[in-house]
Amino acid sequence: MSPSQRITTRLNELACCTDDAPRLTRMFLSPAMRRAHDLVAGWMRDAGLGVRIDAIGNVIGRLEGSAPLSSHQTLLLGSHLDTVRDAGRFDGALGVILAIECAAALHKRALPFALEVLAFSDEEGVRFQSTYLGSRAVAGTFDQRSLELRDAKGRTLAEAICAFGCDPSEIAAEARSPDDILGYLEVHIEQGPVLQERDLPVGIVTAIAGQTRAQATFRGIAGHAGTVPMTSRRDALCAAAEFILKVERLGSETPGLVATVGQITALPGASNVIPGVVDLTLDLRHQDDAIRRSACDALHAASMQLAHCRKIGCDFAIIQESGSIPCDPELRRALADSLKARELPVFDLPSGAGHDAVALSALCPAAMLFVRSLNGISHHPDEFASESDIAVALDVLIRTIERLAGNRG
Repeated sequence: MSPSQRITTRLNELACCTDDAPRLTRMFLSPAMRRAHDLVAGWMRDAGLGVRIDAIGNVIGRLEGSAPLSSHQTLLLGSHLDTVRDAGRFDGALGVILAIECAAALHKRALPFALEVLAFSDEEGVRFQSTYLGSRAVAGTFDQRSLELRDAKGRTLAEAICAFGCDPSEIAAEARSPDDILGYLEVHIEQGPVLQERDLPVGIVTAIAGQTRAQATFRGIAGHAGTVPMTSRRDALCAAAEFILKVERLGSETPGLVATVGQITALPGASNVIPGVVDLTLDLRHQDDAIRRSACDALHAASMQLAHCRKIGCDFAIIQESGSIPCDPELRRALADSLKARELPVFDLPSGAGHDAVALSALCPAAMLFVRSLNGISHHPDEFASESDIAVALDVLIRTIERLAGNRG
């Protein structure tokens, strides 16, 4: 069995670890996560790695370096094991299993640093609505107040960690020192169509886009659909509809910007009543924070102007905001050199989705390699990456680590 065949076989095995069969849903610290731990830990041991489970449920496999003092320097590889609801097999899991295969290939090489494969327990944030819990613990940015978060059944994060057999009081001790970490490399499916459109197996991520989440509320006057003349209406839904089209137009006209209204609620919600109040969400993403903020300001102003023209009220509030994370130039250069050595085009692209590399960037240099995903599908059972593309990604990752080793040798 070739390495890429072994990776896809293991992806299929891991997909059987689910809390919601036949759908793939693997929650943080769930019974399915326990079964996933057992599989991944076994594969890590087969690759010659020492294995441990940390205080928040990350599976960590370590390959010691062979050079003097190598134990004081570590290169991190990995991704996450948790999934969204009704997920695909590749998101997160590909990065973990491919990293294990990479470590196995380098097991007998004399590296001037140690390798660690990190299988993060929570990236998606489905259970406790707080993303990157696993990688934040490693990066030293875990917020202890998160231990009070509750899941849908009312269990706190601290209680869930204890029930899983880990110790929440030890999470702070899992933080790594920046002086000990050389960098972090993550392989992930693209979750978009760009690589497929350009017929490329892999691409190098330039930056992980910053994101703004906002909520707008248009407040009109509800009224009888049959008796209020059109010229007298204060229809909140019509204002919201105009706003949504402005969001689409701005996203289409601004290079690199993606702008989405994903949720909308119209009240009172009756077929014969003019909508009096409409709540909607706004999601803006761009790798340039200045462009993203400018777009947010423009849409805020547009919402107020629409409300003024229609003689209704409007509230606009930013709910969450995160800045763009540029990927490390040196690690990107090593990935690019590895692609050139294979006589493959070097193609750069941003990531519109968040990844564990966001959290790890607070600890060390971080970079990502995207693998082509069929039709750009992700967070869906039809998610797919071919064995041939996976083989390219594995070879590029191995070559990149060898280049980094040579630069330090």
